[in-house]
Amino acid sequence: MNKSIIAILMIAAFALGYLAANPSVLSAPTEVIAANLDGKAIERISPQDHIKENQILVTSDKITLNIKDASWSTFTDTNSMDPVLDQGSNGIEVAPASINDVKVGDIISYRSKYGLIIHRVVKTGFDEQDWYALVKGDNNPVNDPDKVRFDQIHGVLVAIIY
Repeated sequence: MNKSIIAILMIAAFALGYLAANPSVLSAPTEVIAANLDGKAIERISPQDHIKENQILVTSDKITLNIKDASWSTFTDTNSMDPVLDQGSNGIEVAPASINDVKVGDIISYRSKYGLIIHRVVKTGFDEQDWYALVKGDNNPVNDPDKVRFDQIHGVLVAIIY
């Protein structure tokens, strides 16, 4: 057999073996593959700055947060927001006053037919019914199935306490 053909067959066998052992490579976004190849972390959309520095007072005996109309949150063990949120972590939420208080990257809790869900906003927009957000659990492979309307939003997570 020609040495070129043998080399091509060996490369093909290696590639197929690699893909069989790492099937997630086939579904990974292009930027993730590129980031892994060049060693750089990719930029991800992060929550907005809802609490300003002048609202936080740290002293030797306590921390005081000056947050109006805040509520306490606990989380269940669904794994959808791993590793950011899980059972045992707690949070502080604030009800948004308008759609301007909900940005891509924010983690929100919203009322759905399944109960109260807490996921990250991945897109906002307008359609024939007005404003909406698309949300996704950080550990989920796909977005939640329904658009989230402003009146469904219970709160925006502004602090996580582990």
